[in-house]
Amino acid sequence: MAPIPGRSIRELLEHGERSFSFEFFPPKDEAGEQQLWQAIEALEPYRPNFVSVTYGAGGGTRDKTIAITSRIARETSLTPVAHLTCVGHTRQELERILDTYAAEGIAHVMLLRGDPSDGPRAPWTPTEGGLTYAIELVELARSRGDFHIGVAAFPEAHPSAVSREADADVLVAKARAGAEFAVTQMFFRASDYFDLVERVRARGVEIPIMPGIMPILNLNAIRRQGELIGTDVPDDVVARVAAHDGDPAAMRAEGIALAAELCEELLAGGAPGLHFYTLNRSKATLEIFAALNVTV
Repeated sequence: MAPIPGRSIRELLEHGERSFSFEFFPPKDEAGEQQLWQAIEALEPYRPNFVSVTYGAGGGTRDKTIAITSRIARETSLTPVAHLTCVGHTRQELERILDTYAAEGIAHVMLLRGDPSDGPRAPWTPTEGGLTYAIELVELARSRGDFHIGVAAFPEAHPSAVSREADADVLVAKARAGAEFAVTQMFFRASDYFDLVERVRARGVEIPIMPGIMPILNLNAIRRQGELIGTDVPDDVVARVAAHDGDPAAMRAEGIALAAELCEELLAGGAPGLHFYTLNRSKATLEIFAALNVTV
């Protein structure tokens, strides 16, 4: 479904049709930038509801995030979402960044607490004069302009959460503070996603929650990332991929098949759409689309 000018992402997600979105990150060099725009060009014809551009910890990629998001808004038909985190910024700096986004015509933002430089499991130390929680950033953005706000969700709970119930409370609080939609961290069991949605709905909150999809193209890399962010890679998933050890092409094909099966189960169960972590490449997402019979 093509985005309709003037409508927010929440309105598009609640429209009732299948929704897709893609996430990119600011590249480190010219070759990476070329790869990024090749991916955007390849995926644009699929008319995603939005594309998001991540934000490096401590503002390391702030200028690139703004530049890429602004260029997407100017030169493509896509609806861009700019990320922003609390890490390494004072409240005044965050206000200036939000003002810059508004001046660039960027209406949608993805607001996150962000992870410490040592990773999501490291102790959180707020910046002096800064913010401690994502909900504070949501409240700041609401007071700063007419932003449409997205936030993070965690099917298996954030690594710092004391329980899944407590983690659902955090998401609910962000929604009540003004967040309009949420995108989940990667996960590999549809039941974890549906359980999260059920916990949030049980608290009387109807915020659309987009499942985040990361295909397994490298089992060891996914395992390391999963351990870092608190995402479990189920034994049956490991077994299916590991059965092709020594055959990279077959291992990749199995990873794509697993991702497509997860997508089918999510959509059949009522997920409002799918959000793909592209790693600035289009090939894996297009392979999943082929398996799902998604065409331009």
